[in-house]
Amino acid sequence: MELHWPEYAAAFLGALAVAWLVTPLVLKVAIRRQVLDAPDERKVQTNPVPYLGGLAIVAGFSAMVLAAAALDRASSVLVDLGVLLGTGLVLALMGLLDDLRGGISPYFRLAVEVGAGVVVYETGSGALLGGPPWVDLLVTVLWVVGITNAFNLLDNMDGLSAGIAAIAAAAFCLLAALHGQYLVAALAAGTAGCATGFLRHNFHPARIYMGDAGSLFLGYLLAVLGLKITLLGTPAVVAAFVPLLVLGVPVFDTTLVTWQRLTHSRSPMQGGRDHASHRLVWVGIPVPVAVCLLYAAGICLAWLAVLLARLDTVSGLVLVAFVLTVGTFLLGLLAAVPVYDNSRQRRSMLRVVREHDPEQRAG
Repeated sequence: MELHWPEYAAAFLGALAVAWLVTPLVLKVAIRRQVLDAPDERKVQTNPVPYLGGLAIVAGFSAMVLAAAALDRASSVLVDLGVLLGTGLVLALMGLLDDLRGGISPYFRLAVEVGAGVVVYETGSGALLGGPPWVDLLVTVLWVVGITNAFNLLDNMDGLSAGIAAIAAAAFCLLAALHGQYLVAALAAGTAGCATGFLRHNFHPARIYMGDAGSLFLGYLLAVLGLKITLLGTPAVVAAFVPLLVLGVPVFDTTLVTWQRLTHSRSPMQGGRDHASHRLVWVGIPVPVAVCLLYAAGICLAWLAVLLARLDTVSGLVLVAFVLTVGTFLLGLLAAVPVYDNSRQRRSMLRVVREHDPEQRAG
């Protein structure tokens, strides 16, 4: 069964409506059960915020998948949808348990995410690089684990993770539709819909957070969509960079915090207010403006990815080199923001303040 733009719109709007309507219900349950994200030095909010919103995201996407399964009963489609949704639900359940109880070992989380990557590969949706099978398996697992955790890390400011997920999913929908992958386009439309429906309640000032249940679920879906995109007619070396551009914001943010935490003798697994969004706010940009700037970056990268999919090898590599150059410059620029107590920039600023402030010198 071929799906076209009306069907994509139906998938988007259906998932959006379910997520939009379920979120207030989940919000009431979270408040009643006191499932709240308390403020601390690592977080931006000043008041407790409920964080079971991931359940609404899962409900929106699940409803779309069940509707698609009812419309198309082909065995191959049902298996594909079942594996995608089932594995996503396992990750969402793990995130939900961590939201409710906490204390889940990072090694257990990693093991479950690696298992999800193996499932993706074994069901035929993994990377196909033309080399030994173990290389394809390794790349698939690294991609799934990396992108899933990147969206978990990106969920650090009101509306950021949900908005970037909606933009990336919309880009995957467009790419898949243009290249005749109708089921992938419909799944991407549903992903964009459930993220957008939740975003209505999550944008600054957020009434509810998605928690690990939502961020792990969205990250997994987008990782799989990136692997499922088949760009016929695009040179392989160029096509490999297309999903990286679409998911450029979470990849950039993860690279920034990992590099900076290691540089400042901090564990990459340790949370903190050192993400790209936090650094923008640190220099004086309001929270909603900082989030919208990252939305704009995501939209620009998405359009560049669509353009990249239509270029020849030389032109495509030139575009990739340009994006990498700009990204490296921005990485260095944001790394210079002194968000750590032991950063050299902050020590220099404090020294200047003491030299020009008599009270500071006296102290």
